[in-house]
Order: sequence, then structure tokens, then C-alpha cells
Amino acid sequence: MSRPVYQPADAMLEVREIYAELARRPLRKNCTGLADCCRFRLTGKTPYLTIGEALVAAAAWRAAGRTSVRPAPDGSCPFLGGDGRCRIYEGRPFGCRTHFCEAAGGPMARGEVRDLIQRLEDIDHRLGGQGAVNLPAAVQAAMAPKSGGKRR
Repeated sequence: MSRPVYQPADAMLEVREIYAELARRPLRKNCTGLADCCRFRLTGKTPYLTIGEALVAAAAWRAAGRTSVRPAPDGSCPFLGGDGRCRIYEGRPFGCRTHFCEAAGGPMARGEVRDLIQRLEDIDHRLGGQGAVNLPAAVQAAMAPKSGGKRR
């Protein structure tokens, strides 16, 4: 008996559940809203996304009426608006939610979120992924027609 194919919609639902669980945890961070962490060239750090996270971000981007992801000329996150706010805030990736930026107190301790990271990695594996990919490339792949987010 063959195992049923894991569908992108199922993955997105599971990723959103992981995000909700993260939000319920009493992890103390204080985002100041400066959006410094969104300026990848400035920080030298770019979040890496699993396929499931990229699918959620791409869905949020499409819901905003967008059809493609283009790199920002200044090296910022392609989802950072001119007003300094995230245009996909509800669909933002796990790395953005765990505040890897110093202004928010630095990254959450991996031990506090390891189980959630492992669940995201499991989703990636079930979708045929081979590990996290940098944000712009991951979301562009998820936006590709009929890709289902799968990277080749």
C-alpha cells in the first residue's frame, strides 16, 4: 500500500499550526519594529526557509496581489514595504518570528524552538525538499507555476 502524497495545502496548514504554537510559547522577545533585521545586506543575514514556510509566505504575497518576488535593490527583504513594515506579516517565516535580529534581543535559543524547527524540516522532507533555502530563492520557487514549492 503506497503512502498518500503530502499536498502543499496540508503543509501550509501544518506550518501555520507551528507558527501558532510558537506564538503561544512564553518566549520573551521585544521587537522594536526598526526592521533592521529585514535589511539583509546591512545585517549580513538572510533567513532560510523550508518549502512549507515558502509556500505560506508565497500565499501571503499572492493575497497582497503580487505575482512574483523581486530582489530589493538595496538588499532588503523583498517583503519590506516602503513604510518599513512587513507586507506579509501574518505569513512571515519562522526565522523572522524568532527575531534573529539584535534589536529584538538576538535570536531565540535553539533549544527553545528545536522541536518546531524539526517539524518544519520534516514538512520540507515530505514535500521533497533538501533543506532550507535563502528567503528570496525559496519564495520565488514557491511562486513558480505548478511547482508546489518543490525545488530542483
